[in-house]
Amino acid sequence: MIFKAVVLGIVQGLAEFLPISSSAHLILARAFFGWDGDQFGLPFDVALHVGTLLAILVYFRDDLLRMLAAAPGMFSRHASGPARLAWLVVIGTLPVVVVGLLLRNLEDALRSPIVAGCTLALGGVLLLAAERVGSRSRDAESLNAGEALGLGTAQSAALVPGVSRSGATITLGLFLGLRRDAAARFSFLLGVPAISAAAAHEGLKLLHEPLAAGSAQLFLIGMIVSAAVGYLTIKYFLQYLASHSLTVFAWYRLALAACVAIWWLHGGA
Repeated sequence: MIFKAVVLGIVQGLAEFLPISSSAHLILARAFFGWDGDQFGLPFDVALHVGTLLAILVYFRDDLLRMLAAAPGMFSRHASGPARLAWLVVIGTLPVVVVGLLLRNLEDALRSPIVAGCTLALGGVLLLAAERVGSRSRDAESLNAGEALGLGTAQSAALVPGVSRSGATITLGLFLGLRRDAAARFSFLLGVPAISAAAAHEGLKLLHEPLAAGSAQLFLIGMIVSAAVGYLTIKYFLQYLASHSLTVFAWYRLALAACVAIWWLHGGA
């Protein structure tokens, strides 16, 4: 059981920040290997997401503190720097609430390998297109309210497994002309309120549900592993994006989607 918790923690720490969808990988790992959905179901996913949230908070602590200090002036017409970034994050967070309410009754139906496979493929195609047409010349602070709202809407689509929160926002960011690293950095900052809200929402639902025996230890292990791997992933992914394309991740998504299709055609449940 501990081995499985560690593996899933590594998967979450990597896939939450790379544009390949952590939810899809967690669903597919359980489906492919037949791992226990009671021990490693939605409550465990919440713990893993808390781990990756901690990774963002620690890695971007200086940026977040500057944004927090500048928050009182973020609605000024002349807001710039951290104040403008904070305003853009607030605008980009609004769609999460709306889309979350629209999809709240579809969560269980969407958490399937087939849905994940289809959205992995679609996201891969869009990422390839974004790499071809994006100018990659803008910083996040140059975004306007409408563009921030669009990025927030793209992030909200990640409530569907396989879309990928970072993948959707980075892809749209490239279409809008953002540099790869700027799109990723804004995506991670935008994820702070979104991941916090999602973890709190799911956590509240689970408060009155009994946990399987031994789950607390597994949850803690998964959380620690996902936090540590997530921190390293953020650090090296941002360095990678300074001089490399995202094409390899697009092709990975398409290859994984093909594997899902083959598995399903051969009787995968």
